[in-house]
Amino acid sequence: MKQVMYLGMSLLFVLTTMSCGSSKKVVQEKVKGTEEIILPLSGKEYQSNKEFYRAKTSGKSPDIATAKKIALNNAKAEIAGLISSKIKAVTQNYTNQRSVADAQDFENKFENLTTEVVSQQLVDVSIVGEKLLKTGTSYEYWIAIEVSKQAVLNGIDKSISNNKKLQIDYDKKKFEEIYNKEMEKLENDK
Repeated sequence: MKQVMYLGMSLLFVLTTMSCGSSKKVVQEKVKGTEEIILPLSGKEYQSNKEFYRAKTSGKSPDIATAKKIALNNAKAEIAGLISSKIKAVTQNYTNQRSVADAQDFENKFENLTTEVVSQQLVDVSIVGEKLLKTGTSYEYWIAIEVSKQAVLNGIDKSISNNKKLQIDYDKKKFEEIYNKEMEKLENDK
């Protein structure tokens, strides 16, 4: 009886060991057939955080200058979208937390003002990274740009100070507080 139990335990051990070994081979085969591709400018220093809005994109062309222009325009469009969506969220939170006379009118005017500010800020973007790749006769230009959160906030504040209607319902301190909370979400969402 002891021999049968010993034989049964040995057989169970062998089967368990063999099945673990075969599953490892399957996992190894999947890893061998998979290749990780690391994009240029993909480090943390090229991602938006609570201090900067950042965008990275590429442009392809047979001409280096054209590839760079395409990449820069794509990056500016991406960063403009990011800023606009953050400002829209801030504006909605701001109007919800304050008793603004005509909230919808305020939001619309504020959105128009923000579009102007973003356009002005995109003129002075900082390039924080560049890579040039060549494939055959084509160039692929990667670029990373940034805009300071504070520069955007200062631009909004300056524009509001020139708009009497918006000034009535604008509390700079409250708006900046909500804006900073939204910027912190950029860092926490990663």
